[in-house]
Amino acid sequence: MRIIVPIKQVPETSAVRMDEKTGTMIRDGVEAIVNPLDLYAIEAALLLKASQPEGQCEVIAVSMGPPKAQSAIREAMSMGFDSGVLLSDKKFAGADTWATSYVLAAAIKKLGDVDLIICGERATDGDTGQVGPGIAAWLDLPVGSYVGKIDGLTDGRINVQRLLEDGHEGLEVQLPAVLTVVKEVADPRLPTLRGKQRARKAELTTWNADDLNLPDENLGLNGSPTRVVKIFRPSVTRECEKLIATDDQSINTAADRVLEFLQERELV
Repeated sequence: MRIIVPIKQVPETSAVRMDEKTGTMIRDGVEAIVNPLDLYAIEAALLLKASQPEGQCEVIAVSMGPPKAQSAIREAMSMGFDSGVLLSDKKFAGADTWATSYVLAAAIKKLGDVDLIICGERATDGDTGQVGPGIAAWLDLPVGSYVGKIDGLTDGRINVQRLLEDGHEGLEVQLPAVLTVVKEVADPRLPTLRGKQRARKAELTTWNADDLNLPDENLGLNGSPTRVVKIFRPSVTRECEKLIATDDQSINTAADRVLEFLQERELV
């Protein structure tokens, strides 16, 4: 069995900055981490691997990004992944979810013989939740979204529980397939020292647009049908009334005004 987990390196949430001219995220000089929601997909894949006979399941991390995204792949390998593929090319820069899922799908197709693709629900820097289903669409595969529990594999099918607003929905999906998982699916493990040592020494595969035989017009900003047309910081203005109470008379006046204010709004 072969499981692919697309992962993304994202800026620390508190460090997200946008270029107001291009509408793209500024990543230079910003500390990057593995997308926190991808960690649940990583753990789900490792649990499935553990449920299979030894040597019968391979898990591979795939990430699209600049060269420094290698660290995200190595983190997955330190947790137990077998290998990783980095998709890195300046032509990929500025890709929206459409162009991103297109490149990831092309890489997965190049890997071949894939049984299951597990994605995090969404990325914290974009918050769209579109890449997983997009990969499924490009590869013409069934998709199970918002999976909160994986019950097991039987006869080329995977049984899952989808998390809905009013409960859970049982779903049986024919493999190969794509799943997007939520936090409830598993608790991510920590990398081991031995895993970190192995990941540090591992040789990663790196593919660019030419390796994937992809046309330039489908990549990056050129291949992105969506555009950020304007970025601005909203100005928040509030009208307030300041009451300063320094003696008994001003305290009584302030109390009367507060009561009047609440009565005007029918709050008391």
